[in-house]
Amino acid sequence: MAYRDLREFIDVLKKNGELLQINEEFDQDLEISAAADYASKNDLPALLFNNVKNTDIPVLINAYGSFKRMNLALEMENPQALADRIGNLFIETPPAGLLDKLKTLGKLKDLADFFPQKVSDGPCQEIVSEDVDLFKLPVIKCWPQDGGRFFTLPLVFTRDPETGKMNCGIYRMQIFDRNTTGMHWHIHKHGALHFRKSSRLEKPLDVAVAIGPDPAVTFSGAVPLPEGIDEMAFAGFVRKKAVKMVKCKTIDLYVPANSEFVLEGYVQPGETRTEGPFGDHTGFYSLEDEYPVFHVNCITHRKDPIYHATVVGRPPMEDCYMGAVIGRIFLPVIQKQFPEIIDMNMPFEGVFHNLLIVSIDKHYPGHARKIMNGIWSLGQAMFTKVIIVVDKDVNVHDLSEVTWKVLNNIDPERDSQFILGPLDALDHASRLPHYGSKVGIDGTKKTKEEGFTRNWPEELSMPTNVIEKVQGIFNSLYINKK
Repeated sequence: MAYRDLREFIDVLKKNGELLQINEEFDQDLEISAAADYASKNDLPALLFNNVKNTDIPVLINAYGSFKRMNLALEMENPQALADRIGNLFIETPPAGLLDKLKTLGKLKDLADFFPQKVSDGPCQEIVSEDVDLFKLPVIKCWPQDGGRFFTLPLVFTRDPETGKMNCGIYRMQIFDRNTTGMHWHIHKHGALHFRKSSRLEKPLDVAVAIGPDPAVTFSGAVPLPEGIDEMAFAGFVRKKAVKMVKCKTIDLYVPANSEFVLEGYVQPGETRTEGPFGDHTGFYSLEDEYPVFHVNCITHRKDPIYHATVVGRPPMEDCYMGAVIGRIFLPVIQKQFPEIIDMNMPFEGVFHNLLIVSIDKHYPGHARKIMNGIWSLGQAMFTKVIIVVDKDVNVHDLSEVTWKVLNNIDPERDSQFILGPLDALDHASRLPHYGSKVGIDGTKKTKEEGFTRNWPEELSMPTNVIEKVQGIFNSLYINKK
């Protein structure tokens, strides 16, 4: 069954030996993030700091920092189980007849069963305060040159001023003073779109921020869903139970009722402030820039709340595992559009948008280039700076094998394809903000139809019977020696 809240997930972490409780005093400036960075790099459990300097509010961090904890968080045996469920929601071809239409409606109903459920009250509103002082919360400063303390795992809720559709995303928020923060909406994000629309209408945009709901809700806020798909409906689908939503006290927005904290307020059209620097998931500092200002009018929270945070930086970090699971669960959806795709891998070191390795069942000349162009047309996959395409027999998760095969298979000039287009806002090397070049590398075997007129050499391999004989002998010698 779905977790009731973050606390129930913490109990599960304890039972599974995946939580380290720290009672020594830690400072919210650098010390907690340094501990989380160390834990991430050394395969340590989630961390719960019970003695944070100048506050009585505990801090949870690194809760999703391994595949085991991601499986526990989403209550799945492995990502494939969730991937299969998501894949089954999509139909390969448009419905042609009445029967197919009925099947489509049935699948939509399966998703509709998990739409958010509005409730009259919730634990997140046990304490209500309009005397806002953000410095009373144990918001962490992650890296030495950061511009200040940042909310790093906030679920930001907005409503499209024109369509009324809700959006939820995770956007960092730098504390400026007692009741204002930055709102780090990248230009390509739905939150930024809502802000632009409200600015054209010359109306403030209501914003609600939830911190510390149950894991499936937090995870769904990080998933790059297409515009118009409700993140909370997706969360309900993931957790197999509708998310209970309660109306905010001062604005007309709904938030997850089981959250630990909720911040209520607005952003004003035309008002920006310098935000940053910020130590980002690229492993480098994001530079200062102008972003909207979030005015907080009210804070609600549970009794004895727990503050949930994360820290990003040079991989591996906690967000790497969240991103890897997102990639795995949406592979079947991509395969519906491109059935020739066998597997995909976004190595941690590629920080999500820098490198994507794809294996395909190649059928015709230029097939690899078709896949590159197709991926660059898919939502946030458009930001991918380097795409490498390999044959179906290559294990994309074995970087040694990929490197060996690709470097042996390419003629760099012939097999590289450069294009210009949108890039991630965090790409500090692009020629312009948000815009630059991308490259696709065709690492597949080349055919005569692609202009390769020589014979393609065979890969070295030993006969199976010889390998088995040698392995048997060595195993025997090793056992006897022991």
